This record gives sequence, structure tokens and C-alpha cells, in this order.
Amino acid sequence: MADSQSNAPLRADAGAPTSGVIHVRTRLTADFTVISNALAQRRGSAVTVGVAAYIASLPDGSSVTISALCEHFTEGEILISRALRELEEAGYLERRRERTPTGQVRTRTYFYDVPGGDPEPDPDGPPESPPPRRPRKRRGTAAVTPPSAAVPETAQAPAPGEAETPVPAKAETPVPLSDADPTAIAVLTALRRIDPRLVLSEKEAARLAPAVTRWLAAGLLPTHITDHLTARLPDHFLTRPVGILAYRLKETPLPVPTRSAETPARPMVLPMQNCDGCDLAFRSAEPGRCRGCRAEDQLRAAG
Repeated sequence: MADSQSNAPLRADAGAPTSGVIHVRTRLTADFTVISNALAQRRGSAVTVGVAAYIASLPDGSSVTISALCEHFTEGEILISRALRELEEAGYLERRRERTPTGQVRTRTYFYDVPGGDPEPDPDGPPESPPPRRPRKRRGTAAVTPPSAAVPETAQAPAPGEAETPVPAKAETPVPLSDADPTAIAVLTALRRIDPRLVLSEKEAARLAPAVTRWLAAGLLPTHITDHLTARLPDHFLTRPVGILAYRLKETPLPVPTRSAETPARPMVLPMQNCDGCDLAFRSAEPGRCRGCRAEDQLRAAG
């Protein structure tokens, strides 16, 4: 009698997982970067982890400014600057303004493989040790460790994303919507008529109302404020529009110059006179002869 055949699949290897990802490992001997699991598995924004991994893979001396990172990534300046701020808050990145021996002030970027860890000595590098890390308070704790990598850059603002990017300004002290200026609320409510994306909640309108009130007190008309808030908006909003509106309202404009109450003195106009010689009309304070007749009299006297 023939042996029985079974169509049942063979039992899976006991060491292989039955679900989830299965890694296909390749031993790399060049062109690779080692990062900690704490950074690679960091909860939150994937952009932050990607920016950190990219900076860790760069050689010393590479530029990591916002403009340089935007040339590499497809994300815009707002997301890149937010990722740098999160890395600073977590202790992976530090920007420090230092003065060179020639007297030039520049910003140096220090990237830490492990926040609070000691740097490994570089056998091929110079014998001098990197400058000590300045005390920096982050979320209620202070850490003082030497940096693991120093990246010199051109002089710029010490905080990443501080200058060019439309970073949301510091929020105004919120007031109840019922106590806000009705004209300011009307200006903010009417923004959606110009751009349907500018839909604000009650909390957001109450936050922006004090700034709009200051602009109105400076003598600007509601139409002027509307034109300022809706001019040259980006094609796509990466965040809520309240951040862009708060940024545009953070500075109070100059007040409209008031006209002087005194009426400017008008120049005196001489009355019209008839010439005693040719009866030509001319302006003079007193009656007499016109300029042409006086010239003829002088010629006769000289001849």
C-alpha cells in the first residue's frame, strides 16, 4: 500500500516570528551610521528622527542650517525648524555662539549621539579635547557634558529656525470672547471671505483679538488689517492658520501721523497795479511804473 500524502504545510521554524517585520540582516563594512535605539525608536514626529539620523550621518564640518536641510528633505522650513527644536529640547543638538581667535562670532552646532553621554576619543584626531558643554536646563533638569561632534557654521541666529521661517509668535494673553473688541472679532471673522482656509475657532479668535485691537488703535482701518493678514499666504498650510496670523500681528505698526492744528501760513500775494507809463497791469505793493518802463527810464538817463 502506498504511503499517505499530506497537503498540510510544514511547521514554521520555531525561531521565526509568525507576524510583524522580519529583518534581513546585511553586515555593513562601510558607509553606515550607528544610532541609538532611543533615538531611532523615539516617539513623536518621524521628521525629527529622520533629521537626527541625517545629521548623525554627516561628516564633521557639514552645514546643518535650515536652508541646507531643506535642500536635502522635501519638508518645508516649518517642519525642519520644529524638528531641530525638538532635538534641542531632548538634548541631542545644541547651538552655541562662539568667538574665533580672529574675533569673528560664529555659531557651532554640537550633535550628541546620546544626551548626557561622554564622547569617544578620536585616535586620528587632534589631541586637544573639545570645549566643555555649557549647562543647559531642559524640562526641569540640567546636564553638563562635553559634546561628541562640533560642526562650525557661518554666523547666524543661535536658535534654529529663528529668522526666515514664519514661526508662530508668542501668544497674546487670551481674554474671554465676550470681553474682546467686537470690531477686532469682526475683522477676524471676515477673513474667511477672502481666504476660505482662514477659519478660526473661538479660542483662536480670542487669542488674536488683542493684537487686532492694538492695530485698530494705531489708526489702521479694518480693510488695512485684512489686506495685511491675507497678502501672499502660502499655498499649503502645514499647521493651523492662527500661527501665521499671530506672527503677522506680533508687531504693532506706527500710529498714523496727526495733522497740526495750526493752519499753515499762506504766502502773501501782492495786489495788482496799473503802470503809470504804459497802463500795463503788474503786481506791486505800491502804485508806480512796471519793470519795462523803469528799464526804459534808466536807458534814457544813461544816454
